[in-house]
Amino acid sequence: MFPAKVKIGGAEINDFWKISVADGPVVVFFFVASGLALLFLLFKKLSWRWTVMASAALILGVLVAVLVWFVCVRVLNLFGMSLGTVTYMWLAAVCGGSSVAIVNLWDSRRARKAIAAGSILLFLITGGLGINAGFGLNRTLGSLFGISTETPIILTAPTQAPTQGPPAGPLWQTWVPPAGMPASGTTGSQIIPNPRSGFTSRPAGIYLPPAALVPNAPALPLVILLMGQPGNPDPQYVAATLDRDAALHGGLAPIVIVADQLGDPSIDPLCLDTATYGNAETFLTHDVVTWAKANLNIIQDHRYWTIAGFSNGGQCAISLAAKHPDLWSNVIDISGESFPGSEIQTATLKDIFGGDQKAYDAQRPVNLLAAHRYVDTVAIFTAGADDPGVLAGQRVVASAAQSAGMAVTLREIPGGGHSVRALDGGLDIGFEVLYPRFGLSAPATG
Repeated sequence: MFPAKVKIGGAEINDFWKISVADGPVVVFFFVASGLALLFLLFKKLSWRWTVMASAALILGVLVAVLVWFVCVRVLNLFGMSLGTVTYMWLAAVCGGSSVAIVNLWDSRRARKAIAAGSILLFLITGGLGINAGFGLNRTLGSLFGISTETPIILTAPTQAPTQGPPAGPLWQTWVPPAGMPASGTTGSQIIPNPRSGFTSRPAGIYLPPAALVPNAPALPLVILLMGQPGNPDPQYVAATLDRDAALHGGLAPIVIVADQLGDPSIDPLCLDTATYGNAETFLTHDVVTWAKANLNIIQDHRYWTIAGFSNGGQCAISLAAKHPDLWSNVIDISGESFPGSEIQTATLKDIFGGDQKAYDAQRPVNLLAAHRYVDTVAIFTAGADDPGVLAGQRVVASAAQSAGMAVTLREIPGGGHSVRALDGGLDIGFEVLYPRFGLSAPATG
C-alpha cells in the first residue's frame, strides 16, 4: 500500500488513488483500446478460412461465458444472487475477445503473437472495469483496491452530555440555520479504537451534515452504516443522499459512521463474535457505539439511533437490530442477504459453527426476530426489483420483522439490481421514512 502523501513527479499518491474507474478518461481509454485490439485481431487475413476460424472462436468464447454463467450462477449459486445483465454481457465480451486472441497465437508473426497475448490482459482489465462500472460501488482506483482516500476528519466536542435525553422539541420546528452555514456536509475518516473487541478494522468513514459544522451545533441523530462484502467503509454514497436531504431541511441530517465490519474485504466475519474471524459484533455494538457517544455531537436517546447496511451490511443491520433493540430503534436493510454466509452455507457451517446446524440457524434474522417483541422499532427493507433472489429474501425477513412488532416498510427499487442504484434508492427511501421520526422534518400528512 502506498503512503497517502508521498510525491512522485510533483503529484501526490493520494491523487493517484482518486482516479475514477467508473467513468472518465481511464475507462474510455481501456474501452477504446480493447475495441481497436479486437478489430486488429479479427482482421488477420482476408480469407474465408480465417473468417470462419475467427467467427468460430468468437462464438466459442461466448458459449464458454454462457457455460460459466450457468454453472456458477444457476447450478452452484456461488454468489447467492443474480449478477445482472451488464456483468453477463461483459463476461461474454471478455471470453469472446480472449478466444479470438488465442487463435491469433497460431500461424502468425512474433509481433502479432505479442499483441494477441497482451490483448487478453487488456480484455480482462476492460471487462473488470466494465463490470465495476455496472455495479457502481467502487468509483475510484483506491476504492477498487480497498485503499481509503478519505483524510482524517476534524471533530468538535459534543455539546450534549451523555446523560441528557431527547431534544426538547423537534429540530424542524426549533432549528434556525445560521448565516454562513456550509451548503453541504463534509466527509473524512477516523480510526475507531477496539479496547473491548480487539477486532482489527479499517478506518471508518464519517459524514457530518451542514448543521453539524456550525458553532453551537445541535445534537443530531446517529446512523451506523455497514457496506457490502467485498467493499469499503466509504461515506460518499450516504453523504450524497443526506446532502440532498439536508438542502431541503435547513442543513439537518443525521451524523453517520460508515463502520468496517469486515477488517479484510476478502473475509466475511458475519458480524458475529467468532474464534475464526474475531469479535466483529462486539466491535460494532460496544467499541463503535462507545466512540460515537464520546466523540460525536449526537442525540443520546436511542430512539434516534439507526443501524443501516447494504448487501452483507444489510444482513448485519437487521441481525444486530434484532439482537440489540436497546441500542437501535431503527434499521435500514438495503438488499440484505437473508442470513449470515448465505452464499457459502456449507463452508460457513463448518468453519464458523463447527458443523452445529442449530447454532447456525439461531443466527438467521427470521429466528432472531421470532425470539423478541419490538414495541418501538422502525424497519425499512428495500431491494432491486430485478434482483429476484434478494428481493424474495427481503420479503421473508420483512414479514418476520412485522410479525415481531416492528413498524415495517418494504419497497422495491425499479431497475436497481444489486448495484449502486439499489444502494442509493434504499438510502433515499430509508431516510424518507426516518426524517419525521428523527424530528428533522414535519410529520407526513394525509
